[in-house]
This record gives sequence, C-alpha cells and structure tokens, in this order.
Amino acid sequence: MTQLLWQKSGIKTDPSIMRFLAGNDIVLDRVLFSYDIKATKAHTRALGIAGLLNQTQVDRLVGELGKLEMLWENEEFVLDERFEDGHSAIESFLTDQLGELGGRVHLGRSRNDQVLVATRLYMIDSIDILSAHVHACSNAALTRAKQHEFDPMPGYTHLQRAVPSTVGLWMSSFAESFTDSLELLKHTRQWIDACPLGTAAGYGINLPLARNEVAQMLGFSRVMINPMAAQASRGKHELQVLSAMWQVMQDIRRLAWDLSLFSSAEFGFVHMPSDTITGSSIMPNKKNPDLAELLRASSAVVAGAISELQQIISLPSGYHRDLQLTKAPLIRAIQVTLDASALVADVILRTEFDLQRMSAAIDSAMLATDRAVDLTSQGVSFRQAYQTVADEIANTNEDVESTSAMESIHARVSIGGCANLCLDEIQCRLDQLTNQTTRCDCI
Repeated sequence: MTQLLWQKSGIKTDPSIMRFLAGNDIVLDRVLFSYDIKATKAHTRALGIAGLLNQTQVDRLVGELGKLEMLWENEEFVLDERFEDGHSAIESFLTDQLGELGGRVHLGRSRNDQVLVATRLYMIDSIDILSAHVHACSNAALTRAKQHEFDPMPGYTHLQRAVPSTVGLWMSSFAESFTDSLELLKHTRQWIDACPLGTAAGYGINLPLARNEVAQMLGFSRVMINPMAAQASRGKHELQVLSAMWQVMQDIRRLAWDLSLFSSAEFGFVHMPSDTITGSSIMPNKKNPDLAELLRASSAVVAGAISELQQIISLPSGYHRDLQLTKAPLIRAIQVTLDASALVADVILRTEFDLQRMSAAIDSAMLATDRAVDLTSQGVSFRQAYQTVADEIANTNEDVESTSAMESIHARVSIGGCANLCLDEIQCRLDQLTNQTTRCDCI
C-alpha cells in the first residue's frame, strides 16, 4: 500500500488492522472516484481564488487531474490495494506527477470533506437518473391506461373479487403512484443540494476558502454553512435518499406482485414479455415470471440498507469512523434501484392483457355495492340496503350480463372513478414535475 495520508513517522501499522480499517473502501470508491476528482478540481481552483496557490500551480494541478480523469474513464488507471482509498489514490497520482506540488491539493480539506461532497454529487446524479426512469414508468402506465380506459376487469380487496373495475383504473393507479414518487425525488434532490466541501474536519479552517465559488463550480444551489451540521449530514442525507428510492421500489414491488399474480394460470389476465420469463431446470412445462419476482424482491435490498444506515448513524456530534460503513449500503441500494427501475417502463408497455378473460371474471355478486347504492338513492337507509342486497346474493346464482358490468363502470363518475380517471390531470402533473408545462386545470 502507498504511504498513508495520516501516517506518522516511526509508527508501524499492523497489516491485519490496516485491512480491517480499510475494509472494502477501495472497491466502493470506484463508484465515487470520478466525483472525487471533480471536487478536487473545484477545490484546487478555489485555492487559487483564495490566493493560496498561484495560477500556474492551479493550471498544473487541474491539468493532471484532467489526465487522471481520462485515464480512469479509459480504464488505464486502476483503484486497487495499492491505495487505502480513492482520496489517497488522487494525492498519490498528483505527487507522482508533480512532486511536492501534488501534496498541496489537500490544503484546507479533510478526507471526510472529500467523501461528503463526492457522495452528495453521486446521490444527486443517481436521483436524476432515477427520476428519468420513474417518469418513463409513469408515462408507460398512462399509455396503457389510455389504451384500455374502459376495458373491464375485476377489482379486488383481500385478494377476493370486490367490484367491477377497469384496466384503465389499474394502470392509472401506477401512473399516479410513480408521479407521487417522482415528486418526492424532486423534493429530496432539493433538500440535499448543498455543498459541504470546505468544512474540513467539521470545525472550519483558518483559511479564506472560496466556498461559494466551489459550490457554483460543482453545480450546487447553495453552501452547507455550519461545519458540524455538514458532518452530521453524513448518513442522514443518505437515509433520506434511500427512503425516497424505497417509495419507488414499493411502487415497483406492487406492480411486480400484480403481474406475477395475474400471469398465473389461475388468473390468466396478463402475459408478460417472453424475454422476461424463464423455464424450470427440471419441469419442461414451466414458464416462470422471474423478472417480476426479482423486481418484487429488490425493494428488500433498499429496506435493508435503510435499516443498516439507521443503526450506523446513531452517533454524537462530530466525525466518527463508523460513518465509513455508510457507503456500502448506500451504493448497494442505489445500484439495485437504478437497475430495477430501468426495466419497468418497457415491461409495462409490452405486457399483453387478456381482456376477454378479465371481463369473464366479473360475476353478479360484484354488482352488490352498486345495487346497495341504488337502493339508498331511493330512500332506503344504507344499512338496510346492505342487508337486502346480502340476502339477494345468498339466494341467487345468476351470472351478470356484460352490459351490467359496463353500466357499473360508466356510473363511477366521481373524480378518479372508472368513468372519470382524469388521465389528463395525471399527465399534466407529471409534465409539471419535469418542467414541460406550467398549468393544470383538468379537474
């Protein structure tokens, strides 16, 4: 391993202790490395603004950082066990290229300063990518809702047939849920959009650091002012990001549950794309909805990471080495969320609906609520109407006419009901969240 940034003269480090201290940081820092380089460029320029480096020194350092960035992108520079972490690798590279000047880049910052800003940039980029995926999911669900707005299917509660519903209502439920999650992601992005770089070890630094300029260079909307608050945000901000991502994964889990359930032979309502289905290693007849099942399970990874973070950040003020362990659950959960969410819109658009089978699954008992409401509108108390209809159901086995189901569907004129899905309103709100329109007056 190269010289440790914190190594003191005459002190020998036990290799087994060092391996435990480093953990898998070098592997995790491969995800954050490009952000660390970007932040180091900004910090170097800020040192120049503050008069702590002259322009020639700034140009040389930024030039070498650009070379390192290119080597990294081209896989010609490798983060491996030679380095304790990504920060050490950057300083080692600069020192190899520029000698003593390379060691000056760390002036006015700590390693935790670096990981705070790199992680914040990574989370913002991840939210932006996820937001695009969620927008696509909502649009895909809206497309299917518009295609099948009045196509009947059973509505369920407790997995029991309840009332006539429509494919449009089912699909638009996901459109609105994904739109809700997109709004939460937007608010979360705004909440974490503050630059922590320049807070050093958590108590400020006795140098006139150009913190506002650094924030602007890195694309942040503001500076995180208090150094102790910046330190305390580590883990806390990660937790909020994962909480917002869990909401997306909960939408995906519910959709995956529906698809796996409705694609079973017992329902037969949907046929998932053939490239999302696998066979059995022993049963030639099997067609397994493996993609849906793994999408369903992926939310557990995010929930587990949230729990892990909650336990790690139970700490007093100031930096503690415990916080090193926040990186693994964060990166693991973000990668699972991005990978899963990237697949969902296409699955929604390519899943086939067996409309005939859906319609045929609606029976006469499912019109009971409509019948009770009709009786109530004629002056009968609802409780009396309820009992009357319950008695009728117990004494009849008639099949419902398809026209009766359609009458029930078209009678649901309340906002959001089968006959009034307000799809344009959901679309308008979705577009607002992506700055494509400024006004919604559909309702």
